Amino acid sequence: MEQLHLKNLTVGEIVANDFRTAATFKKAGIDFCCGGKQSFSDACAKNGIDAIELENEIIEIAAEPQNEFMNFQNWDPVFLSNYIVNTHHKFVLKTLPELIFYTQKIADVHGINHPELIEVADLFDKINAELMQHLKNEEEVLFPAIKKVIDDNQSKAKKTVETEITRMFGEHDFAGGAMDNINRITGGYKLPEDACNTYRVAFQLLEQFEDDLHSHVHLENNILFPKALALAK
Repeated sequence: MEQLHLKNLTVGEIVANDFRTAATFKKAGIDFCCGGKQSFSDACAKNGIDAIELENEIIEIAAEPQNEFMNFQNWDPVFLSNYIVNTHHKFVLKTLPELIFYTQKIADVHGINHPELIEVADLFDKINAELMQHLKNEEEVLFPAIKKVIDDNQSKAKKTVETEITRMFGEHDFAGGAMDNINRITGGYKLPEDACNTYRVAFQLLEQFEDDLHSHVHLENNILFPKALALAK
């Protein structure tokens, strides 16, 4: 990524080209998954970030040799789909019930003094319901349809890919937006002085879940879905 051209790329394209830049965008508070379609310049301006300084950081990262195994942009769509299922779907399915328990528990115990926890529990309950169906649809409908397009160029499968991805963009926006709200109302998962161990575990898990969701949604929104839609044309 040449410095002269970086400003013309979207945030999602930059991270798709080199996933190591995701940590830089996270540190700057720039959304690279659901907000990945914004240009680098617009994202910096919106967040009050010095574009030249951030650009230099990204150029330095790109100058270092990249582990080709983690260059998701070069992966076959079916291989990438399997990776998403085996890595991110497994994490989500394991973590959702844990977070439902912990967010409800701290809301019950600390909700009187920290009413925002009641909102956190409610938001995460909605995320849980949305993602359970979302993952099922991806594994049983969308990902098999992508494979059928590649294997047989089926017109029915192409239509399925287009309609499913259109809907899933919206579902990603919902889950990402809900996690953004949880981050905001907890002050970036800042623990109060009266936080118990359960409170600490809940916030740690929420932050881990948010980080994984950002990576998960990025791989789909900015890499897998564009590739699948191109195949479906």
